[in-house]
Amino acid sequence: MQRRTFIQASPLWFGLPGLASAQTGYPNRPIKYIVPVAAGGGSDMVGRQFCDRFGKVLGQAMVVENHGGGGGVIASQMAAKASPDGYTLMQGYVATHGTSPATRKLPYDPIKDFSPIGMIGSTPNVLVVNANLPIKDVKAFIDYVKKNPGRVSYGSAGAGSLTHLTAELFKAQTSAFMVHIPYRGIAPATNDLIAGQTQAMFPGLAAALPHIRSGRIRALAVTGAQRHPALKDVPTMEESGLKGFDAQQWYGVVGPAGMPAAVVKQLNDAMATVLAQPDFRDKLSAEAVELMPMNPTQFADFMKKDLARWTDLAKERQINLDAA
Repeated sequence: MQRRTFIQASPLWFGLPGLASAQTGYPNRPIKYIVPVAAGGGSDMVGRQFCDRFGKVLGQAMVVENHGGGGGVIASQMAAKASPDGYTLMQGYVATHGTSPATRKLPYDPIKDFSPIGMIGSTPNVLVVNANLPIKDVKAFIDYVKKNPGRVSYGSAGAGSLTHLTAELFKAQTSAFMVHIPYRGIAPATNDLIAGQTQAMFPGLAAALPHIRSGRIRALAVTGAQRHPALKDVPTMEESGLKGFDAQQWYGVVGPAGMPAAVVKQLNDAMATVLAQPDFRDKLSAEAVELMPMNPTQFADFMKKDLARWTDLAKERQINLDAA
């Protein structure tokens, strides 16, 4: 499904020093920004909020195109095959460059076919349970699962999704068996968790936060190295005894492989300007997304490590969607 939106740059920003290259003349026309999910939802919100400011800094209109489907495969193919001139960019995220290539063979190489430009930010995953479950912490949940073998199920946004692999990481580290119930998206999975059809899930915090605050589901722990500002009283998985446990729904900007280094640097510099804007930080923080500025090299290293981590887990847990 495609949706195209023009986000027009304000002429008031055109004169900002150092943000439009007089030497290269880039950019001198609108830039296409592919969001690899359908319109609506967290990833789309991040992309549109970012492009609204990114276009102003660059002094050009951003044409936001939504191309959902296939876990980001359709959008990724389009971006990888585009001309590497800086006028087609994509919002890469954990599915396009991490979990999807870790679990199946794709028609693109997540590393070789793209130019890393920079990271926008991330939201952690959170272990949540049905509010009626008599569980208050991770240790109690592990004990409960082990005492009820085969009777505890967890939902996911689909086979091979981050919600699926995060739960499999939990199973690998705890030796606790849960039945996987894949859904077609996070919304129906959340609905069944609230209704008690499943007992647990590892959604992204941005998606789970409204339901946690309403009391319809209970948060036991967040992934990542530190507690999240939106859930200060909820411990990390590490604090709960699972060393090194991490999973992040991250969002960054990539372009086709072979982009000129000067253009990549210019785009990354513009990203840094956007990420330094307090209103952008506050807007995303309200949605449980924390900014993570990175230069292209740092972002490339991050993506390689994330892909390697999920690939190793998929092999260990024998998750191969091509064989399913």
